[in-house]
Amino acid sequence: MRYSPAAKRVFLMAGLMAGFSTGSAFAQNQAIDFKQGMPFSGGYVAGNTLYVAGQQGRDENVKVAGLDIGVQTTNTIAAIKKVVDAAGFKMTDLVSVTVFVTSLDDVPKMNEVYKALIPDPKPARATVQVAGLIGGAKIEISAIAVKH
Repeated sequence: MRYSPAAKRVFLMAGLMAGFSTGSAFAQNQAIDFKQGMPFSGGYVAGNTLYVAGQQGRDENVKVAGLDIGVQTTNTIAAIKKVVDAAGFKMTDLVSVTVFVTSLDDVPKMNEVYKALIPDPKPARATVQVAGLIGGAKIEISAIAVKH
């Protein structure tokens, strides 16, 4: 079907008023913290949404062994913030978080740290106990942020 130039202008204006971009949404897509040879990126921006890959609370030596849940949670949230900042987002843009823990006994201590480090309003959250995490981690957190 062919549209007149006037009709095309009406469609364009309607799209702009509805908040659609005139350019391709895919033009903004970008991998964040991708390391060559790795099977994933630390985050991925699609339009105005950032998907943060599961982050763990590794220390400066890239190890989690021996670190308690409080330290691992602090380091995990710092890793998320690094990806969020690198993508040009803010921690207040977080809308959804999924927390994976290897022991539900760790949830109260994790919650103390989480409440102190994740800004209000807190994003929606799911907490799931898993049988194990890569590298012996006690916690891994993935997140979604949306620029408003």
